[in-house]
Amino acid sequence: MNAARKSAEKAAKSSTAAKSGKTAKKAKPAPRRRHNGEWTAKNSLDLYGFERWGNDYFSVSEDGNVTARTLNASVQLIDIVNGMLERDLQMPVLLRIENILDAQIKRLNMAFRSAIESHGYQGEYRGVYPIKVNQQSQVVEEIAAFGSRYKHGFEAGSKPEIIVALSTLEEPGSLIICNGYKDKEFIELGLSAIKLGFVCVFVVETPSEIPSIIECSRRTGIEPIIGVRIKTTANVGGHWNSTSGDRSVFGLTTSQLVELVDTLKRENMLHCLQLLHCHLGSQIPDIKDIRSGITEVCRFYADLVNEGAALKYIDLGGGLAVDYTGWGSTYGQSRNYSLSEYCEDIVDTLKSTFDDYGIAHPTIVTESGRATIAYSSILIFNVVDTTTFEPTRLQPPSKDEHPLISSMRDIYGNLNEAHVQECYNDAHFYRNEARELFRRGQLDLRTRSVAENIFLDLLQKIAALADNMKRVPSDLEGLTLSLADIYYGNFSLFQSLPDTWAIDQLFPITPIHRLNEEPTRRAVIADITCDSDGKIDRFVGEEDVVKVLPLHELRANEEYYLGVFLVGAYQETLGDLHNLFGDTNVVSVRITRDGSYEFVKEMQGDSISDVLSYVEYYPKEMQERHRNTAERAVREGRITARERQQIIKLFNDSLNGYTYFEKEE
Repeated sequence: MNAARKSAEKAAKSSTAAKSGKTAKKAKPAPRRRHNGEWTAKNSLDLYGFERWGNDYFSVSEDGNVTARTLNASVQLIDIVNGMLERDLQMPVLLRIENILDAQIKRLNMAFRSAIESHGYQGEYRGVYPIKVNQQSQVVEEIAAFGSRYKHGFEAGSKPEIIVALSTLEEPGSLIICNGYKDKEFIELGLSAIKLGFVCVFVVETPSEIPSIIECSRRTGIEPIIGVRIKTTANVGGHWNSTSGDRSVFGLTTSQLVELVDTLKRENMLHCLQLLHCHLGSQIPDIKDIRSGITEVCRFYADLVNEGAALKYIDLGGGLAVDYTGWGSTYGQSRNYSLSEYCEDIVDTLKSTFDDYGIAHPTIVTESGRATIAYSSILIFNVVDTTTFEPTRLQPPSKDEHPLISSMRDIYGNLNEAHVQECYNDAHFYRNEARELFRRGQLDLRTRSVAENIFLDLLQKIAALADNMKRVPSDLEGLTLSLADIYYGNFSLFQSLPDTWAIDQLFPITPIHRLNEEPTRRAVIADITCDSDGKIDRFVGEEDVVKVLPLHELRANEEYYLGVFLVGAYQETLGDLHNLFGDTNVVSVRITRDGSYEFVKEMQGDSISDVLSYVEYYPKEMQERHRNTAERAVREGRITARERQQIIKLFNDSLNGYTYFEKEE
């Protein structure tokens, strides 16, 4: 390497470092090391972390297929996929496993029941599901049906949601927690729910709601059940911690709380104040934050009781986290506690605190949405294509070879750990020189192709060397990602996994079959939208976020399926119509005790006609305009009448077709 080039590169590096400043810790490259020995399904079980994040619901069979387990029975996901295809339900598909949803409701209720019994707590537990977490009718109806045995209720934050609750719940005494802004119609719906036998609580979020609640109560003659949401000073960790603390959007300050109590006293309605509500935060990763937040809430509860409020419910909101990463840590998308520990800490804290205050133990209410629904839904899609960054067959040197190509070949002779950084720098220098010469017209296309090919081969060999080095030069840390394959998945990130794009949410992603084979490729995943942001390049590693995902090489004429797990919360509702990709096909199955499964519900995804109508196109008018265009082409002699019919049929069939990639039969 000549001295001038070294000096120039050193200056460039200094300039880049000065501009970048201190950066946050990013995802780490995944190791490329090959497994020594025979690969088994157990290796894949460990590699992808099923036992770390699967909550005992997911595993891998000996023949390498992902299994879903509940009721002491397992079903292979690939069998369900084959059943979908036989029913003409094409990829991508959102698979819901109803038993897993049921199991989560049962686990939550039974864990609180166990904690209440073990601590001698005198109150009971009542769970409510926040409809906003996943409003799909199949989900809400299943929660209402299975949850009825526990009087599991709903949290409604809007008029449409309270209508869903009223039309779905059947068990008298079920809780409906009304959060959010409430106009008079919302309040009247809630009062009618009380008349029907539900425990419908109006949680006061802002002072302006109280006059409307009082007025509607007087007019209808129905006494309201009032709750109040307080702002706690406790700040919790995690991705969604802005819902806690002084700057939280909803909840009353202490001054506003005192004014509320005084207003209810003047109206002889303080006995209607029966619930204290707080929301410490969503997806709280650290159990210490939960315990400390509850202690503060208990202090509010005790003083409101002393003021004369007839409190009987303490609503701790959401917060129960899902360990998306399986790390068992305080990282924002993990958690350092189990479900039983969560329940034990809540019950123990409430009991000890209220015993000290000499106050009767209230009914415990939590609004666990994410932890209830996340595990039951899996997005499954096929891989439609790949791009690799590997050289094609290298051509041997020729007599009249360009000197630049000869210089690139010379790098091979110096390629070892001691000179890996120098070889890396030289490879980039000559590759860039080749591109510049090509731009000036001093290098032809074929010669540039040879240069690019040698460059890729050198980088692959450099990466292999770096994998075995104890200390990898900083310039080479991003090499794994730059050489990673791109696997193109048949899905839209923006439609089905919007949180991945918007807030860097991590979801476990794995192949659902071939897990008894070693995954020899390292890849990022791109969707089929025409958007550079439509990609996933952050994955759950064993102990950290990694940049690439180990995958298998595609086989000719054979589908390769990936599953994105724990996607039940928020993803379906938040999705948009980027590139007019609509809702995917949806299938709900139930696993039976004998290890078989049954298709319970299926819903065809959006057709092209459907999504066009969402953005104010009118398919019938579009068909008519297209017919007129085709007829004009007949008149002008460009096509025959028979060709016109074929063209129109293609257009009309496409309007009724799936928005996603469909393979030819």
